[in-house]
Amino acid sequence: IQTQRFRALLISSEKHHRRVHRQLLPVTMRRRFTTLSASVLLLFLSSILLFTPLSNRSVKAEVITLTTETFSDKVQEKDTAWFVKFCLPWCKHCKNLGTVWEELGKEMEGEDEIEIGEVDCSTSKPVCSKVDIHSYPTFKLFYNGEEVTVYNGTRKVELLKAFAVQETEKAAAKAQLDDDAEL
Repeated sequence: IQTQRFRALLISSEKHHRRVHRQLLPVTMRRRFTTLSASVLLLFLSSILLFTPLSNRSVKAEVITLTTETFSDKVQEKDTAWFVKFCLPWCKHCKNLGTVWEELGKEMEGEDEIEIGEVDCSTSKPVCSKVDIHSYPTFKLFYNGEEVTVYNGTRKVELLKAFAVQETEKAAAKAQLDDDAEL
């Protein structure tokens, strides 16, 4: 019973202490503290946004996710190249790519004949089996539904873009020759 009385006395003493000291602080000082607190909070939230990795932000609009249902139809589009990344969500090497693939998608926006895609092999196993994927990530270029080549170079946006453009030009020229030969 004594401990309960002591607690009640302590609580009322704390309330009294806060009330008295609040009255002692001038109103302008309280406003300064409030303004300072708001500024610190705003600075903190800004730094969180600034240092949040781009991979957590929505930049992926230019990279098209291909699934078992959509893969065949998409890569068979006439006169269109598809540069596709085959990956697994838990793969260390796929994660180490970071935002490179999304940045490539953004860089390739102006290229009418080249699409950037990705296939999650954990959910689209039939696609990955069909195109013979055994290691991750794997980068393949398709043109008119045919596999053209595999990219094994350095994983930098500029090099990936140059590869996609160059190989697409070669594939388009070959397809044109094949079409001319049929006539």
